[in-house]
Amino acid sequence: MAKPTPAEEAAALRRRLRRLVAAVAAGSADAEAFDEAADALAALREAEVGPRKDHGAVVGGGGKASSEAAVPAQFLCPISSEIMRDPVVLASGQTYDRRFIQEWLNAGNRTCPQTQQVLSNTILIPNHLVRSMISQWCQENGITLPPVENQEDDLLTNNERKTFSKLFDRIASSSNLSEQREAIKDLRLLTKCNSSLRAAIGEKPDSISQMISVVSDPELEHNEEVVEDMVTSILNLSIHESNKKIIGEDPLAIPFLIRALQSGTMEARSNAAAAIFSLSALNSNKAKIGELGAMKPLVDLLENGSMIAKKDAASAIFNLCMLHDNKSRATKSGVIDVTLKAISEDSLVDESLAILALLSSDHETVEEIGETGGVSTMLQIIKEDQCKRNKENAAAVLFSICMYDRRKLREVAEDEKLSGSLALLAQNGTSRARRKAAGILEKLKRIMIHTHHSC
Repeated sequence: MAKPTPAEEAAALRRRLRRLVAAVAAGSADAEAFDEAADALAALREAEVGPRKDHGAVVGGGGKASSEAAVPAQFLCPISSEIMRDPVVLASGQTYDRRFIQEWLNAGNRTCPQTQQVLSNTILIPNHLVRSMISQWCQENGITLPPVENQEDDLLTNNERKTFSKLFDRIASSSNLSEQREAIKDLRLLTKCNSSLRAAIGEKPDSISQMISVVSDPELEHNEEVVEDMVTSILNLSIHESNKKIIGEDPLAIPFLIRALQSGTMEARSNAAAAIFSLSALNSNKAKIGELGAMKPLVDLLENGSMIAKKDAASAIFNLCMLHDNKSRATKSGVIDVTLKAISEDSLVDESLAILALLSSDHETVEEIGETGGVSTMLQIIKEDQCKRNKENAAAVLFSICMYDRRKLREVAEDEKLSGSLALLAQNGTSRARRKAAGILEKLKRIMIHTHHSC
């Protein structure tokens, strides 16, 4: 066999690195992965035959590198095409530089920029393996990266402090309703455009209650535009991490958002759901939001809202249901019927399956899924859906149904005889899908053996 050329060796090593990065994103990397990655990087450096722009950007060493180095493509952010300083994994499994993907999410996007997959959540998980690999590569190539930016380092200037103070006074102290309405609208616009201004709430946390009290005045609470502006202002403020706790602990904030969910304009309801999703990043807020009754209006919005509002509601429900107590609240609020209906109508399939998969760890919920046509729906997804993540979630739900309700195994067995879809998924699905499909097939096998011996 002919010895591979240096270019072929480099290509093989790049594939090896991509496999390691994918393993991290899928959560299947172990402690040995970094050592393997380091070896691959070292071998790749030896195999490189000069800067190759077709495989990565060429970066100078900032005056410290003796020569230019071709950056491995998996070290570049897909959005900026720059070396990632703070790589994080999105719900889609793709890795991005935190500051660029955060800007994408803050702009209201709820899809993965690369795959266009609708995100089940917007949680960003640090990709420590890739970060270590980048750090080692930069050190060995004499490249110095700027330090990682701290998102909380939005320094509030005196001018911004004065701006907020004047704005707050116009809202809380003015006796002119028209002036108050204009000030609330200004608050919405400024908190959207000025990230550092959002930090002003931290210096005056009671301002949230005071402003909501103004909006709750009989002369303003029926003004749909005012309510919408205040809801959106709370959403904008909640983006700042330290504000999530302040807003969550405010006695008026969450009840105000829930009222907006129930009776606001569609935009107000959508933004209230988005604000609840943002606040639910904290477990303490998850509990409080659930206890105060947000689940029912969220499920109603998921069923009857605009498409954007439905997506915001789905994200909020998913996040809240990470807390066990909220799972039963979601089930009692009718989320099973709503999500199964959405799937049958080919609407919000990704989000609905993600919610059902999350809820399938609860016994009562699984029983309801099984009794409301969940088996046939999940089997149809496994057979027909082209999205691997959807197949995975459907398999997870189906596995739980089979675990809790053996009566449903007969329906699954009959379908498997005709289609063989589970056997195919056990071979070609994601790692989690393969495990779930194999687990269902094993149960089917045991039932068949038991039935044979009984005969």
